[in-house]
Amino acid sequence: MATIDFGYNPPTGNRLLETVNPHTFVRDLQNVLDIACQSFSSIWISDHHMTADRYRLECWTQLTWVAARFPGPMLSTIVMSNSYRHPPLLAKMAASLQEFSHGRFILGYGAGWAEEEYHAYGYPFPSAKVRIAQMVEGIQVIKALWTQAPATFEGQYYQIKDAYCEPRPNPIPPILIGGDGEKYLLRAVAEHGDWWLPYSRRLDTLQHKIDVLKDHCRDVGRDYETIRKTYTLTCYLSHDRAAAERRAGAALERENPAFAGDPAGLRDYLTGLADLGFDLFQLVFPNFPETDDMKLFVDEVLPHFR
Repeated sequence: MATIDFGYNPPTGNRLLETVNPHTFVRDLQNVLDIACQSFSSIWISDHHMTADRYRLECWTQLTWVAARFPGPMLSTIVMSNSYRHPPLLAKMAASLQEFSHGRFILGYGAGWAEEEYHAYGYPFPSAKVRIAQMVEGIQVIKALWTQAPATFEGQYYQIKDAYCEPRPNPIPPILIGGDGEKYLLRAVAEHGDWWLPYSRRLDTLQHKIDVLKDHCRDVGRDYETIRKTYTLTCYLSHDRAAAERRAGAALERENPAFAGDPAGLRDYLTGLADLGFDLFQLVFPNFPETDDMKLFVDEVLPHFR
């Protein structure tokens, strides 16, 4: 089996999965990351400004906090919405974090989807086709600033002229593109993505998405195998499979299903995903701020993939 990496996707606040107490959240997050960073090779922070009126922190600020306190793991966003930050500024932010973190940053990027959040914060919400086109230009601008000095780019949505981004990042962060829309998004992955993160899917649907991505790669002359495949999974893990399934409840019936079961079942499930070509998994453990499920994973699942 190829080497499999595991990352941890902690909460940024109340995302309706974990128990989040606003009064103790920062301390709880610190305690959980103290444990996670001993075993997981990367930390992935999600990018949402709000979940209705519930407590939620901003992605980049939290990522910077993590970078300063935990010097070991790789750092990424899962995934950062192109619409929320002007891409030339984001290029500068990313280059600066790459400098401060000694080269540990991965840019997880996407076209955005949360229409209610867009409207609440005053962002325009054009069609998916336009948002993906904006994301693609955003990536082009970012790459120009990371590799050229000065950089100039004239696009439909973004323009820069004789712009410097010093220090330019070293190494240049890989760009992970999140999403699996078949007509435009997967085309963007084939043309511009170093890594790919689809939505969580049932295995037959996921295989179909892979086949579509392969078709796009063939059309643009890209070697599909050069794209690293990653996958996010919410894990309700217990020695008692039935208890894990009861806790998961409706999460097992969604189009993007969670896993619920025992360590042996999770090993088999992850092996099935690895057989499809996925070699990095960003895991969510809903017991936060408790860590019994995370420790069970570290003790009885992780060694199987080492």
